[in-house]
Amino acid sequence: QLVESGGGSAQAGGSATLSCAPSDYRYSGHCMAWFRQAPGQEREAVASILIGGGTTFYGPSVKGRFTISEDNAQNILYPQMNDLKPEDTAKYYCVADAKAVVPWDWFGGYSSRGQGTQVTVS
Repeated sequence: QLVESGGGSAQAGGSATLSCAPSDYRYSGHCMAWFRQAPGQEREAVASILIGGGTTFYGPSVKGRFTISEDNAQNILYPQMNDLKPEDTAKYYCVADAKAVVPWDWFGGYSSRGQGTQVTVS
């Protein structure tokens, strides 16, 4: 299972960081990603990273503002979110799979998922 943390309230124009850690295994050679969903809206792919390879992908609405990274020693996945906008308000979910998911924004391709953490930007 995956456990997200770091959600809460943030100011528009500010920054925030989330984290995601597997609760029962050390990931390697995994593909991990963040998705988000706001009430009444469709789920949106935020960003993805190939663990150990460094290859990253970003959704168009966050590209240039969000940075996804991983700390393999600490077993933690981060999105660094800058220049936050009210439209970034959503519940953010961490997902992972043992193989690279193609396309990266295919939510169903990820076998492990967290419960989500709320981010509210005002």
